[in-house]
Amino acid sequence: MRQTWRWFGPADTVNISDLPQVGVEGVVSALHHIENGTIWSLEEIEKRKLEIERLPNGAASGVTWDVVESLPVSEVIKTKGSDYKSHIENYCTSLEHLASAGLYTICYNFMPVLDWTRTNLRAPMPTGASAMLFDLVDFIAFDLFILKRPGGEADYSSDIVFDAERRFAQMDDAAKLALQQNIVAGLPGANDGWTAEEIRDHLATYARMTRDVLRQNLVDFLSEVIPTAERLGIRMCCHPDDPPFSLLGLPRIMSSEADYAAVMQAVDSHSNGITLCTGSLGVNPDFDGPGFVERLGDRIHFAHLRNTSRIAPADGSRTSFYEAEHLAGDTDMVGTVKALMAEQSRRKTEGRADWQIPMRPDHGQDLLHDQVQESMPGYPLIGRMRGLAELRGVMAAVSN
Repeated sequence: MRQTWRWFGPADTVNISDLPQVGVEGVVSALHHIENGTIWSLEEIEKRKLEIERLPNGAASGVTWDVVESLPVSEVIKTKGSDYKSHIENYCTSLEHLASAGLYTICYNFMPVLDWTRTNLRAPMPTGASAMLFDLVDFIAFDLFILKRPGGEADYSSDIVFDAERRFAQMDDAAKLALQQNIVAGLPGANDGWTAEEIRDHLATYARMTRDVLRQNLVDFLSEVIPTAERLGIRMCCHPDDPPFSLLGLPRIMSSEADYAAVMQAVDSHSNGITLCTGSLGVNPDFDGPGFVERLGDRIHFAHLRNTSRIAPADGSRTSFYEAEHLAGDTDMVGTVKALMAEQSRRKTEGRADWQIPMRPDHGQDLLHDQVQESMPGYPLIGRMRGLAELRGVMAAVSN
């Protein structure tokens, strides 16, 4: 697999010039400064490409921009709001510009309102490292007693609501604010400044949105953009819900292998593909990484290889979890990598030009120098470098 690395642009604490030392071949990046729903201009795309592929002195950096993550799908598209058609047109125009710049693998997600969600961005681990954590009791404390979402109590068992109320009573104002900021952090620049009132306003747009309606909205979006992607040779790849269960009463539709199979069948095109995120899907105890690849591998265009460990407390399908070491969580990472390598071999035998699957070591624990170096939560240098080294070792063993 092609070894890539997520880079958030010039403000990233990891320098492009450092990446060849880590063993990185390609970069995964996006234009986070452009408002969702508007056009990515060719000028801005080329500017980012130059920032990745050329050093300030004009020399080649040694890496290329391989994957766009993400070209965001706006809330207008997800809800089929009043400006739906113009947002679809803008999305297709952005695809045209990306293809003109030689970018053909486009990751996106269809999670309503919030992106990935954690309650603690740097929870201490027994080893002395720190990792991102989703604590269900803390999340319910936010949902019911900070956000005060109407009707939220009906989503949880009485026992865990009692635990959440007791947890909330122990929080001071600083702890409550930190919890809210952690939950709305998501991707850079997306939601960091939202107040509880603003979150409730966004949730209100989904008040009557069922899972079936949101699924149909995804299928309708793909039906609109996939013909453009096919013409351009672009591979769209949908990232799963993170975590893979409903939050804040919102429907989630890409949480399991069955969800992916349904969407792949509904828009049956090679350009309609999958971002296999083993960490997101792996929070579901039914996730079978090797089996997922064996059954749906033909449509996997990008892989996020990370691991999560489920922990108590849980409430029905919802569970607490933390970001584990890449080879130490609940997902069979070795088996999944082996299946991905076999899928690559199959593609190569068929003569597919896109036989090589780009992967990145998604998320990492804060290790050593990471703990004193500011970085995006989940994206430290040493923690991800360790993950990439471990995954590279697995790939070498499998290929031999």
